[in-house]
Amino acid sequence: MADTLDLVVIGSGPGGYVAAIRASQLGLKVAIVERELLGGICLNWGCIPTKALLKSGEKFEALSHLKEYGLSGEGFAFDFPAIIARSRGVAKQLNQGVGFLMKKNKIEVIEGTAKLEKAGAAPKVVIALKAGGSRTVEAKAVMLAVGARARALPQIGLEADGDRIWAYREAMAPKFLPKSMIVIGSGAIGIEFGSFYRALGVEVTVVEALPRILPVEDEEVSTAARKSFEKRGFKFRVGAKVTKVSKSATGVQVAIEADGKAETLEAEVCISAVGITANTDGIGLEALGVELDRGHIKIDGHCQTNVKGLYAIGDCAGAPWLAHKASHEGIHAAEYIAGFKTPKMNSPIAGCTYSQPQIASVGVTEAGAKADGRAVKVGRFPFKVNGKAIASGDTDGFVKTIFDAETGALIGAHMIGAEVTEMIQGYVTAITMEATEEEMHGIVYPHPTMSEAMHEASLDAYGRVIHI
Repeated sequence: MADTLDLVVIGSGPGGYVAAIRASQLGLKVAIVERELLGGICLNWGCIPTKALLKSGEKFEALSHLKEYGLSGEGFAFDFPAIIARSRGVAKQLNQGVGFLMKKNKIEVIEGTAKLEKAGAAPKVVIALKAGGSRTVEAKAVMLAVGARARALPQIGLEADGDRIWAYREAMAPKFLPKSMIVIGSGAIGIEFGSFYRALGVEVTVVEALPRILPVEDEEVSTAARKSFEKRGFKFRVGAKVTKVSKSATGVQVAIEADGKAETLEAEVCISAVGITANTDGIGLEALGVELDRGHIKIDGHCQTNVKGLYAIGDCAGAPWLAHKASHEGIHAAEYIAGFKTPKMNSPIAGCTYSQPQIASVGVTEAGAKADGRAVKVGRFPFKVNGKAIASGDTDGFVKTIFDAETGALIGAHMIGAEVTEMIQGYVTAITMEATEEEMHGIVYPHPTMSEAMHEASLDAYGRVIHI
């Protein structure tokens, strides 16, 4: 006989486990199904362990600038296996933390692989248990938080093999430190891995099919980022189509076409960062008639699919493919299932790249606003004239703000520089609260801080900038 619950969540990443906790807080009887590790890709193989790697790389690279701060030292080195071990330890700690939260909130964790079948109020969940056997669970609602995996392109040989061709898992726990690598794709994942390995002295070449790196970012930020990365020794091939990836016992060969010319790049390893594929195969969606859009589950403003009682959140439900977006959707959907008739989601979602320098943005780009026919007022402020940035030696980058010229509403913000991933939330809050230029200008920022550049960029959009 099937178990009956209020909600069963499939997938325990930052969308799934957060949704389960919120549903339990609201008095629902909840179970969560996980086929691998609690915390999903983000906590175990994505967001968190990559930041541990990046911090190690950042600290090591900073040692080469000691003289700039009146310091001296010599004989610095790094222990690559220890760097990897630290990252894996961080992931393990957070995985255990999610386990604690499940117990605290009385959420049953079912280890196994789930498949959906037709039923009454919602699809029933048939679970192939990791320990053996099967179990069927029925609930008033089912939430898919199954995430996504690295996209492979086997037709051109771009498929992770754990040896010479890496996806994110292999790049986070490699068997060796290569002397050179080719990163295919210049989105956040590709740039972050490139940034980490370059900090340890690896020769990094980034290949991007589009005309510029970080193509989703504002063009000015993209241009500035490329210049900063090239100063660190990055090499780039933009507007380059990868036609074939070959491997040998000692390395990889990546054939590209750019400007009508063919070229072959060589390195010890290749990292594939060409996007993701939703984990929607093999879970019974076709038999249920679940509507998909290019492999991702179609949902409405409350994360409902076209199938009664079935919800989807996070990466499997489409862009943006970000952990904080998944968590936000999970909470919203849990509250909606519990009877809260909250407005449909329309919150701005920030994007962050944790490279050196960091990149962060929210809202529309300048080009995007103009393409929509909106008149805009644009402000900019460089960190090179910010007091705290000068004192800290972190003068690369700038802040850019975009206001609607007619209403004065802040509609976009784009930043590149030290710790801007921490600062962007100020603009996220402002856009969420529908702040105008008058309100942005009236905010008092503490001094000295990097965030003062945010104020100045808002002032600059209206010709009121003080320090330039």
